[in-house]
Parts: sequence; C-alpha cells; structure tokens
Amino acid sequence: MNRRDLIRASAALGLSTVAGRVWAAPKADARLLVVFLRGAYDAANVVIPTGSDFYYRSRPNLAIPRPDAADPKAALVLDADWSLHPALRETLLPLYAKGQAAFVPFAGTDDLTRSHFETQDTIEMGQTVGAARDYNSGFMARLAAELTRVRPIAFTDQMPLIFRGGETVPNIAINGVGKPGIDDRQARLIAAMYSDTKLAAAVTEGFRVRDAVYQTISDHAGQADRGAVSPKGFELSARRIGRLMRETFNLGFVDVGGWDTHVNQGAGTGYLADRLGELGRGLAGFVEEIGPGWSDTVVVVLSEFGRTFRENGSRGTDHGHGSVYWILGGGVRGGRIAGPQVRADEAHLFQNRDYPVLTDYRGLLGDLFRWLYGLDQASLRRIFPSADPTDLALL
Repeated sequence: MNRRDLIRASAALGLSTVAGRVWAAPKADARLLVVFLRGAYDAANVVIPTGSDFYYRSRPNLAIPRPDAADPKAALVLDADWSLHPALRETLLPLYAKGQAAFVPFAGTDDLTRSHFETQDTIEMGQTVGAARDYNSGFMARLAAELTRVRPIAFTDQMPLIFRGGETVPNIAINGVGKPGIDDRQARLIAAMYSDTKLAAAVTEGFRVRDAVYQTISDHAGQADRGAVSPKGFELSARRIGRLMRETFNLGFVDVGGWDTHVNQGAGTGYLADRLGELGRGLAGFVEEIGPGWSDTVVVVLSEFGRTFRENGSRGTDHGHGSVYWILGGGVRGGRIAGPQVRADEAHLFQNRDYPVLTDYRGLLGDLFRWLYGLDQASLRRIFPSADPTDLALL
C-alpha cells in the first residue's frame, strides 16, 4: 500500500487529522530537502526539448545535440520529446531510470520582475504576488509549524528567508565547517551571558548544533573525501548534508550559486556542464549517504526562474520566466515528465522569449506536502495562502 492509499484509508477511519495535523498513516519523520539553484539555471539546456526543431534554430551555439549513442556530448533520452544533459549521465539518469526522479517543465511563479533577488524572495516567502509582503514569514517555517517531530536546519551562512518566522531554526554553512573557534568554556560563558534573555534558547541551540555537526563531520572525514572536488564543493557538502539528515535532521534547505549564465554558457561541455556535473555528483552522494532512508526522502531542486529560450549574442542566455523543477526520492512516482505541457516552439513562448509557467510552484509543493505529510487543506492554506495544491501524482 503506497502513501496515498495509507492516507485515504486513515481518513476513512476518521484518524487523519487532529487540530489540522495528521497523526495516522503518514510518516512524520519523512525527510525533505529543498535545493535552491540561485542565479536561474538554464532549464532548456538541462531537460532539453530535443523533439523541437525550434530549439535548435534558437540555439546555434548552445544546443545540445540530439540523442546519439556514439556521441558522448549528445542528449540522453527521457521520452519522445525530452532529453537530459549528458553531464548527468552517471548521476541523475540512473535515478530517472529507476523511477526515482521526475521533471516538471513550465514550472515557476507569476512574479514577472525577472529580478534575481525579488523573485527569490517571492519563492522563499510563498506569498501572493502583488499583496503586502511579510519578510518574516518563509514557507518552510510555516511548513515546520504544521508538522510533528520536525527537526529543521538550513545549510547556509545566514538564516534564509524561507525559514524566517516561527520557531528558531539552526543554520550552518556546511561547506566550511572547521574546528569550532570557541571552546567549551567560552561557550558556557556566552550562554550564561544570555541566560536571562529571550535569546537564551537560540544561543544554547546554536552551540549544540555547531558541536553536533562538527562531530559528525569529523567522525567521517576520511569517507567524505570519496571523489570530492574540494571541501567547499557541493559534491562534498551534499554528502555531509545527507549524513546529517540521515542521523539528526528531517527538514532541510540548501542553496547553490553559479547559475547566472549570460556569457559563454557552453553546450555539451563548458561552464554549465561543469556546474551540472558537480550538482549531479552531489545529489548522488546525498542519496548514497541517506541509504535505506531514501525511500522516505524527497528532494526538490528549483530555481527563481528560467532563462531566455533563444541564446544571446554572448553565447549565453538571459533572465527568463518558466523553469523546470526536479523531484527526486525513493518513493517518487518518477521516470516521467510531469505536469501540463505545451510544445517548445515559437508560438508557445511567453512574451516571445521564455518558457511559460503552467505549474505554479506553490501548487506543486503544496501537493508534495499533502501526500508526504498528509496535511489537510487548512494546513496547506496556512503554508501557501491563496494557492491550492496541483495534483501531479508525484507521490
């Protein structure tokens, strides 16, 4: 019996919700990791519309060759219309082949500013575009407030907007963890200074998480060197994240930069291909570290917007609109391109330049939260006001 069947059976028995929360069949300890590709990655050169002649006319220098087993730089077949970038051959393609990865094209937000910062804020807040913005309320903070036994963490230098609001969430820059600069005696003195203030709990929790993360990473330092490009690379970071989410945390966020490819983006090889290779190896390492827990883990890879369908004069792409989201997990109904689609041709471009948005990111994520955690409509509305879940049958 899959997760949907369990939730429906529980609902039939009247066990599904108590004060808007699910206590029956869904696993409250299911893991979720959101990976934010900051800079707006070029989705059309990653999940490639190889069935489109217009794609090849639009990208004389950047197009990935159509699938060809004899060409290592050629695209990898996903279905009759779509293919995958060859840099993901050894990492993401095997997950797709096992039905553990799905891609959702034409996904994104209705924010039309094409501003990195503003659109990133829009997604992280999960609020209605055009309404008053509350910069102290991120959607993952609101999600955490709806869950039981939740153990959230942000793998970032500073607390991201997505986790602002609600209970204190620890954050740590996982790719730069070193020996703590403050020893135990100093930590106790600092904690004592704040003991009678409203920051006492946050200070104590901060030192506890720091020590736990450092200890976990130190204990596995030798293992973490397996094929890693460097301690600062996402490949190594993702293994550390996997280890921590396997052992301690179950709701995580990490952002990865370097996707703003206006100049010399490359095609089957080059700058974007190198970044994809690192990202793919990182995700594969995360899966390996999670181990058997992968069956109850979901990874969502998203970006603030897509890029222009046509290449620019600098052999790159500019700020666009619709993107492609990745949904990975041992329990994902993958091996397919999900969600509503149109032909990747000139007639269907948004404003004659970009992918349109046919799947709102809040509807997509809301549907994942509904089936991953068994949340009811009231809970989903608290997470994403004015946005209903879009059933893509991903779980």
